[in-house]
Amino acid sequence: MTKLGMGMMRLPLVDENDQTSIDMEQVNKMVDLYMDAGFNCFDTAFVYHEGVGEAAFRESVVKRYPRESFKISTKLPLFVITEESQLEPLFAQQLENCGVDYFDYYMLHNVSGFTENAWKNVDLYSFIQKKKEEGYIKHIGISTHGNAEFLEEILFEHPELEFVLLQINYLDWDDEGIDSRKCWEVARKYNKKVMIMEPYKGGFLADVPQEAEKLMKDYNPDRSVVSWAMRFVANIDDVCVVYTGASTLEQLENNIDEFKNADPLNDEEMEIIKEVSDIINSNITVDCTKCRYCVDACAEEIDIAKVFDLYNKHKMLEKEDWTQFGNAYLNYSKLPDVGIASDCIECEACIEECPQSINIPEVLKDVAKTFETEIYGFEN
Repeated sequence: MTKLGMGMMRLPLVDENDQTSIDMEQVNKMVDLYMDAGFNCFDTAFVYHEGVGEAAFRESVVKRYPRESFKISTKLPLFVITEESQLEPLFAQQLENCGVDYFDYYMLHNVSGFTENAWKNVDLYSFIQKKKEEGYIKHIGISTHGNAEFLEEILFEHPELEFVLLQINYLDWDDEGIDSRKCWEVARKYNKKVMIMEPYKGGFLADVPQEAEKLMKDYNPDRSVVSWAMRFVANIDDVCVVYTGASTLEQLENNIDEFKNADPLNDEEMEIIKEVSDIINSNITVDCTKCRYCVDACAEEIDIAKVFDLYNKHKMLEKEDWTQFGNAYLNYSKLPDVGIASDCIECEACIEECPQSINIPEVLKDVAKTFETEIYGFEN
């Protein structure tokens, strides 16, 4: 039976420009709402919220609920691993960060071409298997944004893996670049349980173009846009958890309500989903899910996820002049110690971290042209 998980990648902030400024008062309320609704699966990672995400989980869950009442999944940060000597200290640090004696689910984080220096040169699989045997991990797996062929190779070589965390939503289901359906099929072939991330694709499926929303509302005016996305993922076979990354109490409440009412999509609704996907794809300028891995890699301290979000929203309005999102970009540019799009030095470190394989420096040129030249005409 599929469960609803609480992803802790995009927690509410006190200062929207500081990812470490987690609003713990609101997070505590979200955790209470989620637990009171009968759910108990949390997901975090060493790198979330610039390194304080696991500690936020400790404060909001571990210190306030008995250990047997919840399950926690986290991930070994392959991005920083270059040698085996790092593994034990990192794992010990994660146990301390999360405030637990064991992890229910533990993953190698984003096993893909972006992290191959770690998983090719360091025996990560033996390490997590050993930690499972020692009782520090209940179940081992991987998260990946790799394609189906890549996933099959991993699962064939490592039968000890028990589950995979995959990016699945109706927009990516048949996308040849993401391979959601094919990856799910590979996981089933090897009898691995599937966890789902990005069911709303970083918010794209919660705020669709008006033309797409009209299709949904004309068919069923009582269903929210979000419900279509939730109903799609909640009824996929062999899925154990769907993780949603709510940023507000209201978002989480909506997620819970939609999950509890997630009856399967019928054939007619599935056809509408295909039409909606075509509309959304024609409106998305940058396929960014705001995971923020690129932000940590940026030498110029550009908040790439933020400026791409503003750029996407600006482009969806189909206006060439001033919009509220252009104004938000101007306000961002005036913050101390941040880089703007034109500061990009094209080092390409960000590309190596991007699960969506976006050519970030090239897109930043368009962002700079749009916001800095065409709208405001300022120079850094």
